[in-house]
This record gives sequence, C-alpha cells and structure tokens, in this order.
Amino acid sequence: MKNLTSNISRPKYDYIDSSVLDKLESYNHQLSKAEKIPDQDPYSINGQKLRLNFIRSTLNLDMDFISGQKVFNNNESLKGNIENYIGMSQIPTGIVGPLVLNGSAAQGAFYIPLATTEGALLASYNRGAKACRECGPITVITLQEGVQRTPTFKFKNLIDAGKFSTWVMDHTETFSVLTRESSNYAILNDVNVNIEGNILILKLEYTSGDASGQNMVTICSDKICQFILENCPIKPVFWTIEGNFSGDKKISPLNTRVRGKKVTAEIVLKEEIIRSVLKTTPALLYEQWKICVSGAKKAGVVGSGMHPSNGLAALFIACGQDVACTGEASVAVTRMEIIENNDIYFAITMSNMIVGTVGGGTSFPTQKECLELLGCYGAGKSGKLAEIAIALCLTGELSIFAAMSSGQFTAAHQKLGR
Repeated sequence: MKNLTSNISRPKYDYIDSSVLDKLESYNHQLSKAEKIPDQDPYSINGQKLRLNFIRSTLNLDMDFISGQKVFNNNESLKGNIENYIGMSQIPTGIVGPLVLNGSAAQGAFYIPLATTEGALLASYNRGAKACRECGPITVITLQEGVQRTPTFKFKNLIDAGKFSTWVMDHTETFSVLTRESSNYAILNDVNVNIEGNILILKLEYTSGDASGQNMVTICSDKICQFILENCPIKPVFWTIEGNFSGDKKISPLNTRVRGKKVTAEIVLKEEIIRSVLKTTPALLYEQWKICVSGAKKAGVVGSGMHPSNGLAALFIACGQDVACTGEASVAVTRMEIIENNDIYFAITMSNMIVGTVGGGTSFPTQKECLELLGCYGAGKSGKLAEIAIALCLTGELSIFAAMSSGQFTAAHQKLGR
C-alpha cells in the first residue's frame, strides 16, 4: 500500500492535454453527417411511429420500453433506488437533433432524448441544434473532475481545531489508501481544511469513475472519518458526515470550480444562419444576451444562464440521472460577442456537470434505452454524457436568446404550450 500512487498533491486547475487538442483539430465533422429527425405530426400516433422507425432503421436500436411495447416488471431491480414502490410515473419523452459535437470525449452526431411536460421545450432545443449543426460542430472540452463530501467537526476551542487539522493533513496518504479500500473506482485527489472558530470543515474531493458518485464519496468519507476518530488524539465534541458545504444538490458560489465535471463548449454562428434559422440578427441576439447577463447580476443569480436546468432536467429524467443534481449542474456562465463577418461567437461553461452512466437509475429499461440512444450506457461513458449535456444546454440558451430578441418567445409558448 505504501507504493500506491496518490493524486492529493496534484495542482487543481483547468487542463487540456495535448492529445485532446490533436483529437479536436483532426476531427472531420463532414463524416458525422446525420439525418434530421422526422418532426411532422409531433403529437399523433403516426408521428410517433415515424420517429421510432427512424431510430430503429438509422441507429439500429429498439425502443420497446419507451414506446410501451414492453412493460417494466423486474421489481427486484428496484432495490437501492426506491422504497414503498407502487408503480411508474410516465413522463412524455421526445427526441431532438442531431446535435453534432467535436468533443474531448464526445465526437459525432447525437440524437437527444428529453422527458418533459413543458410545451415548446423540445422545439426550442431542436431549433438551437439545427442552427449549430448548420454552422459546424460544437467544440466541447472537459477541464476538471471532482466530487466532494464535507465532514464537519466541532471542538471545545480553536486550539483543538488547529491541532486536529495538523494531524489530519499529516495523514492524507493514509486517506488515499482507505479510499481505495472502500471503492474500486473512487480516487481521493484533494483534501482541504476550512476553520471557522471551533468548527472545522474537512473538504474531501474525489473522482468517481463513471458513477455520479454521491453515494460512493459518502462511503469513502465515512471510512476516512472513522479512521480519524479512532486514531487522532484530539477528539471532537460533535461531528457529521456532511456539513452542507459541498454544494450537493444546490446552487452555491462555491460551485464555480468543479463538482462532477467542469465542461466548456463553443460555437461560431454564421450571420446567415442566425437570420434564417434563429429568425433574428446578430445585433439583436448580442443585445439580448447583454441584457440577460446584466439582469442575472442584479438578481444575484449564480452564473449567467437563462434556463439550462430545463434541458438538464429533461435529459436527466430520460437517462436515469439524479434529477436533484440539476441544482448545482445548471450553474452556467455564458459568453457572446460579434466577430468578423458579423458572425456570433458563443460559449458556455458549466462547472458542476454531475452525471453517471453506471449505477443509480441508469439500468432501468427506459433509462437504459435513452442512454443507449446516446451511446452512453455503461462504463467509460460518463465524460461523453457530460459533454453532450453541455452542448444541449448551449443550444437551448441560443434558442431562447433568439426567441426573446426577435419577439417570438410569447408566440411560441402560445402555440406550443406553457
């Protein structure tokens, strides 16, 4: 165990490996040309059949549970996911795309399943995807990873807290070993101490493989805490496994470095596409973005996103994610500027894309089908899902800015729903 490689002393910053840059620069998006989803008859049985047949013939996938041809009956698989089970809540699921990405983990054309009851949502995201697709791929890069748990300890006084922190920081390598003993996938990569009087918050940060990781890091952190309590000569008068400092399932100013995966994406929109697809002008689009960023600051919003939680919640429900994590995942910072040829540069960065492709609800029938539709089911796919998710959010932000800047927003909701 003494020879176990540790990441605890690794610098924590945004990093892009040279191999990723080579991969992005060599990508030929012309090879990812994909057919448009049949969008006629958006509500009828005939339209549903058209889209299901498209998925079967184009992607070679059967959506038998999504379509209702098969019904869930494996009650044993519910263990660990729900208690007091009575049945399934059915949420309408649609599809948008293709969304073309040139990402560090996701490259190609993707059809995105979204589960929602909000009219106009899929139409808006589909329009944003079309605008991006006609301008080239969305470039996406994952910059950092990390999931935190923040055990908190109370002491008689500040001196005891200080002695405790010194002992803790002298044993970080042991914490790394304990993490590996607790999980086959978790790796401890940062230990941070925050002292406020006689209260000490221990921030433990891990990578969690292809699971979203909340349960995993809780189990690992508990084992570390039990070791501390048994061996540290300074005993707390109270402790808890989570002091509500990790940002779990909530929007917090602290969640601007990383929780889950920090991902950034960009697209250059050509003026003619802005006019023909988004039905607005570069000047109006840019003005709307500036107004909305300013409004977010005045309102005290964390980030500058308009509605990334809309797309994330619909994607998370469809794909078996922890929907409550839209709390932190929806924090987004957007950038827009008018560049040469009157084109628009648009970028979005999301620091808390906490998703998983194994465990949790990912193996339930409809959720598995949706992940398979994305090519994101199973081990080795969580980075891909995170990059698809942020690209989806980018398309939604563009479409809503366009709708508002051109006066289409109200009319679209009057026509298509709330």
